[in-house]
Amino acid sequence: MDTPIATKEGTQMDGRSEQGLMRQIGILPTSGARACEIYSIDSRLFLAVPQLAYDVAGTPAHMNGGDSNTDLLIFEWEEGRFAPVSRLPVPGGEDAEFFAIGDRRFLATASARTGAGPYQPNIDSVVYHEVGGEWLPFQRFPGFLAKQWKALSFGGRQFLAFALGVTVEGVEASNPRNSTIFEWDGASFVPFLTLDGPWGYNWTKIIAGDREFLAYADHTGKSVLLEWTGETFEVFQRFEGKTGRAFHVLPVPGPVQVAFAAIADDTVVYQWSGKKFEEMQVLSGPGGREFASITKNGRSYLVQVNFIEGSPKAPKTDLLSVIYAWSGEEWQLVDRFKTFGATDAAFFEADGKTYLVVTNSLTPDVRFSQDTVIYEFLG
Repeated sequence: MDTPIATKEGTQMDGRSEQGLMRQIGILPTSGARACEIYSIDSRLFLAVPQLAYDVAGTPAHMNGGDSNTDLLIFEWEEGRFAPVSRLPVPGGEDAEFFAIGDRRFLATASARTGAGPYQPNIDSVVYHEVGGEWLPFQRFPGFLAKQWKALSFGGRQFLAFALGVTVEGVEASNPRNSTIFEWDGASFVPFLTLDGPWGYNWTKIIAGDREFLAYADHTGKSVLLEWTGETFEVFQRFEGKTGRAFHVLPVPGPVQVAFAAIADDTVVYQWSGKKFEEMQVLSGPGGREFASITKNGRSYLVQVNFIEGSPKAPKTDLLSVIYAWSGEEWQLVDRFKTFGATDAAFFEADGKTYLVVTNSLTPDVRFSQDTVIYEFLG
């Protein structure tokens, strides 16, 4: 199955956010888009968008249905818009992570499944490397319903963290199902540490003073903060609640602040006390999925995109995602914008302007053909 990927102009609502901090400047036709990875190669700006599923005519709508034999889409910024340049076979696409080691460039992709029902969640995820301007397979990682990659550096060593898991009734994992951290040995990525989290989602590096941490968000277990000891990662702090989706370090002066999104619980900001991270502010209730942040004109902003409310069997996908600004004492709601099963957001600078990409994954009637949106950020 193929899907069009040409950039086109369009509108959602009136093309602006409620308070006018963002102006929609274009859309990208995508299907079940799950992430937006902005990266640069030789001064050229690219966007990678993995797709979970295509719609299948004549089948009931379900957020975990569809045809997952999908491609990852790659666009290049040209003359004020993203134009399609290539695609990679990334079935059941969940994530893309660009990184470099020395002069070598990599694109790690996460695949959740193959098939169009029944589905096969025991599937390899592929890390690609750039050769002569093309992305070619470099290393395959067997996984079970993979969610996210994150490239990280600790103590001068290069790591690649792989979030796995998901509990599927009646389906056994023949591939590894525990989230794992791999280390670069100079030739490939080799296993370094396996976590016990049952349903991994997200990784974030946090630096507090002279201490380095790795935050790991988990859906069914307690999300955890791991401290780098100089030789390995050890559990430092566990966070109450479940349904963790993402951690994000906030761009503010003073003690380190970290936002933590949960899909069926509150989204919360924690602040470093010198001994641990303590709850500072509740931002919102259920629905939180991912974050993006920026400091512009001396003011710090946090974008929180919301995925769904309700259960996977009857999800509400047309939600308002939100923008907060730091007042010096707290995060204040300053704008809202319409999203449709939003999964990710990323800021980028181009042509002297600031832009925000937001991936939407589900229509109001729970189909996958929903546009990714490009905004100019006017804050």
